[in-house]
Amino acid sequence: MENKKGKGRRKIPMKKIEKQDDLYASFSKRRSGLYKKASELVKECDVDVGMIIFSPTGKPYSFFHPTVDAIVSCFQNPDLQLSTSAQLVAAHARHRVNELNSRLEELDTIKKDAVFQNSMYDEVMETGQKSRWESVEEPSAEELTKFEDWLNTVGSDLQNRLNQLESGASSSRG
Repeated sequence: MENKKGKGRRKIPMKKIEKQDDLYASFSKRRSGLYKKASELVKECDVDVGMIIFSPTGKPYSFFHPTVDAIVSCFQNPDLQLSTSAQLVAAHARHRVNELNSRLEELDTIKKDAVFQNSMYDEVMETGQKSRWESVEEPSAEELTKFEDWLNTVGSDLQNRLNQLESGASSSRG
């Protein structure tokens, strides 16, 4: 068998994409990448970020943190201090983003655990490992009959012993 290598990650030359489907796919991926980078900037550097992107079809997309009003106000007048209400709204937005990021991290951890457990289960199933009870052979009809006879004997012995104990207990009371 030949030693084939995939293309993997490689540098794509920066030129206009001519095919419509490729253009839409590339835009969608790059837009997602921009959102991710902007979100990382906000989280790691505690900065305010605002961006507006228009798709090849003219549809607008935006990302603002903490709020559109806070970003636009700062852009229009960098020296202007936000009003108290605007500062509260921005603080609430930051807090909410932090809560959602924490929840996302929790869910990522849960997902990783589930994937790990699933892979372990798949591995066990592939190797054919059996649990303790799966490895027990099914008894023959003769063995079942012997076991049933033994259970009946034990049951009658227990009943006799119980009767003896009850009769001894009732005679000592009287």
